[in-house]
Amino acid sequence: MFELRQIGLKEKEPIKALFQSVFMSDPWNDDWSDEQQLDLYIIDLIGQSNSLTYGLYEGDDLIGISLGFTKHWFSGTEYIIDEFCIKMEKQGTGAGSFFMAEIEKAIKEKGLIHIFLQTDSEVPAYSFYKKNGFVELKTHVSFSKDLKNT
Repeated sequence: MFELRQIGLKEKEPIKALFQSVFMSDPWNDDWSDEQQLDLYIIDLIGQSNSLTYGLYEGDDLIGISLGFTKHWFSGTEYIIDEFCIKMEKQGTGAGSFFMAEIEKAIKEKGLIHIFLQTDSEVPAYSFYKKNGFVELKTHVSFSKDLKNT
């Protein structure tokens, strides 16, 4: 059976291992081989005063992570999810939907009123979020500027 746990810095190594196993695979294919850069990134996400990190466990095995933070906004406090993933071999089993439902219950108990996240529209995560009740913000636009070559 699955169990939601709020986790943090003491679980950094299992978080890193799961993160690499998912995001260095298809469809993401991100290069997280630089251990120092990965350490800094994970600490950025889980080591701040407003970080809110959840793990999905099956027994003692960490099979899902939600790395995010709380943000105080005019309409109330939100949970901003920066990274969300389920162990590759557990994807498609209902674990992700269970995890998201448990996160929603947990943040409601904390008085949070909204979840915000971003994903690519051409990956399976897009359909997953829509299936789990997330609504695409049609007027929201993300911008990026690469400064390496300017």
